[in-house]
Amino acid sequence: MDFASILSVALTALTRNKLRSALTMLGIIIGVGAVIAMVGVGQGAGLQMQERIASMGSNLLIVQSGSREAGVVRLGWNATKTLVRGDEDAILRQVPGVEAVAAGAGASQQVVYQSNNWGTHITGTDPSYFAIRAWTFDQGGPFTIQDVEQANNVAVLGATVVNSLFPDGGDPVGRQIRIGKLPFLVVGTLVAKGQSGMGQDQDDAVYVPVTTLQKKITGQFWFSNIFVSATSKTATDMVQQQIADLLRSRHRIRPGQPDDFDVRNLTSIAEVANAASSIMTILLGSIAGVSLLVGGIGIMNIMLVSVTERTHEIGIRMAVGATEDDVRRQFLVEALVLALLGGVAGIAFGLLSSWVIAAVAGWPVEVSLLSILGAAVFSAAIGIFFGYYPAKKASSLDPIEALRFE
Repeated sequence: MDFASILSVALTALTRNKLRSALTMLGIIIGVGAVIAMVGVGQGAGLQMQERIASMGSNLLIVQSGSREAGVVRLGWNATKTLVRGDEDAILRQVPGVEAVAAGAGASQQVVYQSNNWGTHITGTDPSYFAIRAWTFDQGGPFTIQDVEQANNVAVLGATVVNSLFPDGGDPVGRQIRIGKLPFLVVGTLVAKGQSGMGQDQDDAVYVPVTTLQKKITGQFWFSNIFVSATSKTATDMVQQQIADLLRSRHRIRPGQPDDFDVRNLTSIAEVANAASSIMTILLGSIAGVSLLVGGIGIMNIMLVSVTERTHEIGIRMAVGATEDDVRRQFLVEALVLALLGGVAGIAFGLLSSWVIAAVAGWPVEVSLLSILGAAVFSAAIGIFFGYYPAKKASSLDPIEALRFE
């Protein structure tokens, strides 16, 4: 028999009992759909995590003021006062692989515009900070290096602050707000970025020249942190070590003494996050794959029942010249058709489930073509694997005994 004839006979046999065939395919449908949906959830979560990390900056390292001891009391991070403008300049000039640097210091203040006010965090920094963080402007632009040198009263607003001070939706650029008791001119507003990887609202902040913050708001001469952008991801590890060596030398830290600063490499954090995301995707896909195995076992059971029910038919076919290979191929094709039809329906079920999860639960779902093809190939492989034993059993029947079977 040619393949077309075998396929026609297989479809005829499967449509004799439509309900049983549908129930047999149900395990494959659920399995394929679960694999597509769960892998989509895992990949979506990983993509969202990568986007949040990427929003923190390009090839970013953060030099943070460290801890210190006051008697027997060990104070936490940001307790030292040793990060200063000279450190920032030295990192930019003396460390190869550094593209840009931006100092950072902060304070909490009440900001006011007309009858609206909002308590927020004021970040003092340099104009390069926005490029290092890869942040884009909604309106206006950053303050200038001249604003930093002259400690001018200019400010850039995050989206949360804009919505709080300007609920009417007007353009804040060019308007004057008050930070504490000081007037500031708004020169730019940032595009909304949402929550950070740590769950903090990145839009609830006001950015001013670092010298303005130090001289007019806090009165402090030191920095809380220095943001450093490396020229490439591959250079971040080398730059991290060189910054540590440079600052130990500048701060006169002797061998064996702890650092009074901390250098954090966000590229390493991203790599760890990617690894965790991959593990989660594999775990979710493996759990969903168990239902595919259950569906395969269901196919094998039904095919064994079918062999028993059609024993007399098999005997007749062998009596009129069908070979063992013909019978084996016949039952293998029937199992394969069941698995493939279930796989196609499962793909549709998986895509629908992914859409429902994204719409109802609000989870990010990223369905890839690879997961769809993988699920389809796996369902076909299950049809062949679990259909082989029933097919072999059918082809091994004795024709005479099969003809006698009632």
